[in-house]
Amino acid sequence: MARARPAGYLAVMDLLALGARIRSRRDRRGLKQADVAAALRLSPQAVSKWERGENAPDISLLVPLAHLLDVSVEWLLGGAPFERETFTAVVLVTGVEGYAARAERDGPRALAAWINGVHGTVTEAVRHEGGVPVKYTGDGFLAFFTGAEAAARALRAARAARAQVDHPGLVVALDAGEIYLGTIGHPDYAALDILGAPVNTAFTLLARVAERCPDGIGATARVTEGVDAHGVVVLDA
Repeated sequence: MARARPAGYLAVMDLLALGARIRSRRDRRGLKQADVAAALRLSPQAVSKWERGENAPDISLLVPLAHLLDVSVEWLLGGAPFERETFTAVVLVTGVEGYAARAERDGPRALAAWINGVHGTVTEAVRHEGGVPVKYTGDGFLAFFTGAEAAARALRAARAARAQVDHPGLVVALDAGEIYLGTIGHPDYAALDILGAPVNTAFTLLARVAERCPDGIGATARVTEGVDAHGVVVLDA
C-alpha cells in the first residue's frame, strides 16, 4: 500500500529540504531557534520541528520567515534563487455552479455547512499534491503550486477534487505565470494573498469551464504543455 503523504503542502522529502534551508539560513544570520521563535511569536519547539522536517510553517508565516532569513518565499519552498516575493507558480481556483441558487434556497447555516464540506475536500486534494491553499470566498477557493512538477501536481489535484466532491457543479480552472505573495489590505485587517495575471485569468476561466468542459476542468496551455492533461480542456487565456 502506498504511504500517505503528510498533511500540509510539502511531501516528506520537501519537508526535510525545507528544514535544511531554514537551518542553514538561520545559522548564516547568526540566529538561534529562540530568536526565530520570538520574532514570529512561536515556541522554539515549533522552529525545531521545521528544521527536523517534522512540520512546515503555516502559509501565513512564509513571508515574515523569508524576511527574517533574508531570502525569498520561492527559495524557502523550492531552493531556487529568487530575490523578490514574486515567483512563477500554477494557480488553481474552484467554484460551484448553482451556488447562488442554493444560497437563495437554503438558510445561511445550512449553506455554510455544505460549502465547508466542499472546500474541505478540495483543500485536501490540493494539499495531497503539495499545493498551498490561500483563501476561500463564498463558493470560490484559491491555491497555488510551485516547485518541481507544479503543473502535473496541480492537474492531479484538480482531477482528484472533481472525483471526490459529491457535487457535479464543481468547476476547476488553472493558469500559470508570475504571482506575488504577500499581505493585502488595511494594516488592521490585512491577510496573506496572491496577486497576478494568472489569478485573474483562472477566476475568469471558471464560467467558460462550466460551459465548455465536460469533466469540469479547464486550463491554459501554460499549464497543460508537456504534462498529462487527460480530462482537461485547454482554453485560451
